[in-house]
Amino acid sequence: MIEISNLSKTFALSKAQRKEMGSDFKGKTVDAVKNISFNCQPGRVFTLLGPNGAGKTTTLRMIATILKPSAGNISVAGFDTVTHGIEVRRRLGFLTGSTGLYDRLTPHEVINYFGRLNNMEPAILEKRKNELFDLLGVHEFANRRIGKFSTGMKQKVSIVRTMIHDPEVVVFDEPTAGLDVITAKSIIELIRNCRAQQKTVIFSTHIMSEVNMLADDLAIIHKGDLVYNGLFTTFKSSMQEATLEDEFIRIATEHEMKTA
Repeated sequence: MIEISNLSKTFALSKAQRKEMGSDFKGKTVDAVKNISFNCQPGRVFTLLGPNGAGKTTTLRMIATILKPSAGNISVAGFDTVTHGIEVRRRLGFLTGSTGLYDRLTPHEVINYFGRLNNMEPAILEKRKNELFDLLGVHEFANRRIGKFSTGMKQKVSIVRTMIHDPEVVVFDEPTAGLDVITAKSIIELIRNCRAQQKTVIFSTHIMSEVNMLADDLAIIHKGDLVYNGLFTTFKSSMQEATLEDEFIRIATEHEMKTA
């Protein structure tokens, strides 16, 4: 389970960054996330929807202990992300669209390293690795150096790295961005499998078709503000527009007018 209470993140800007904000910007900080609260339950896919720059990645990085909140609290599997970061990381898998793999290593070497990093028993690590390699079709390139891989091949290795220690909480930050249809489908199926295994899943995207396929619960974030938080079925039944895309644009436009 993930519990987020009154979460905010403010970034201090350098002089160059303030200049990039334009002549109308007079402050020295920017609020990326503004006092948001929500819960993610086991066995459900919590989808975080928003345009680029809305605050999705900042929120997920705070959940994953990569960033510290400026205010508020995050609990992952019962542990506070600031005071018990190690315990959180032991129970969490974090997958992004940026693979960050070691080019000179093979998939076998990378996954063995991360398995040992998570203190996995050798026999369990080997069994789990083979299962995931089978699921994603990694065996055919498992002994080749990663530096020569396509984006899709790298992302498959990243998925195995994320899931190798069988985490109870999984964070997916726009994991299908820029991928081919086959690899993207593999990730969608993985998310469904996580839900079936009663894992806690939070999934961020700006792709409406993925929301339709996966969401049990939905939160919409726009310019750091949480503008919707509830059941996806409730959201669909109360839509004022014919499509998810148009409804999202309507909500975002209304929020722009309120905060202008």
